[in-house]
Formats: sequence, C-alpha cells, structure tokens
Amino acid sequence: VLAQTVAGVSLVVAGMPGIAHAGIDPSLLKALPVEGDASGAEQRLRQVQALQNPVSDLEDLPYQTLPSGVSYREYRGGKGDAVVTKGSKVAVEMTIRCKSFATANDPGGVKYYSTKDDTDFNELAWTVGDGTASPALEEGMMGMHKNALRRIEIPSTAAFSARNAQQLPLATTKDGKRRYDNLFKTDATLLFEVLVTRVK
Repeated sequence: VLAQTVAGVSLVVAGMPGIAHAGIDPSLLKALPVEGDASGAEQRLRQVQALQNPVSDLEDLPYQTLPSGVSYREYRGGKGDAVVTKGSKVAVEMTIRCKSFATANDPGGVKYYSTKDDTDFNELAWTVGDGTASPALEEGMMGMHKNALRRIEIPSTAAFSARNAQQLPLATTKDGKRRYDNLFKTDATLLFEVLVTRVK
C-alpha cells in the first residue's frame, strides 16, 4: 500500500498501480494550487499555456459572430460575479496576431504584440469605453469574467480604424514593429488572445 499526499488530499494506492481509490480523478489535481507557489506564478503559467495551446483547439468549435463583424471563440468561461461591460476597469494578458501572416507554425497568424514581451508587468489595464482600446476588441470582450479566455477576431476595417485612433498596443520588439508596419499594407484582420486577470 502506497500512501501519498497531493495538495492536501490523501490518496491511497494499492493493488493496481496508477489507480487512486479515493474517488478522485487525478487529472483534476492539475487545477489545484501548487504547493510552495505562494505568488501564483506557476498557476498563471498554466493559464498562459492553456491559452497558447487550448485543448478545445482539437475540437471544431464555432466562432460567435456579432453584427459588427467581430467574432470570438470562448475557451474558458471564467468565474465571479463581475463581468466586462461598459465602464468596467479591466486588466488582461494579451497576444495580438496578424491573421493574414499565417504560417505552418502559427496558423492563426504570427504575433506582432504580447503583454509578455512588450510590457513590464505582462498586463494591460484600462476602463472599457474610455477610448484607450479598440471598440471592436471591447465588443468581443463583453460578458467575460475573471480568468476567462477568448480569441477575438476583429475585421480589417476595424483594425484600420483602431490604428488611426491610436487604439492598438504598439510592439517594442524589432520583429513586432516590422510586422505591425507590414500589416497595414494588406488585409489587417487581427486575432486577439485575451485572458482577463481583473475586472471590476
């Protein structure tokens, strides 16, 4: 008999190896806090990995298309009472991809911007509707909860409008700047990968 404690839950394994006799699905343990991860960095890393390699990418989930032409695909609903609406104060982790520059390695388009590479704290924060961010992006974020994950596609016309209004985040890397400059010489459809970290 092998007794083991994982995240404060005692498991007793006997007989057949790899079977937990406590009625616990071992795959659910991945969602529990990591012991010694006081800052939450390990859990945040898992969230980012889930965004970059979503399990639901293996499924043919439809995008929800809004009347404006903005569309989104939800990977995780998030939780909490607060939802993104006009006037909400939000903070997000974000990657922006140029859809027209798709490659075999980046079928959704190569990225020109990410909060990880282009901000000091891996975060963008603003008040929805204050003119800081693209209205098309904000439309695609409506209804998101904390820890929700979405991919939001904004059409080329909305991307041009956002650029002209200085509502698109600017890259700080050489490659990101080059891709951003080239984007507006062609179809400028953008794909935003958004993880809401705070909303109130």
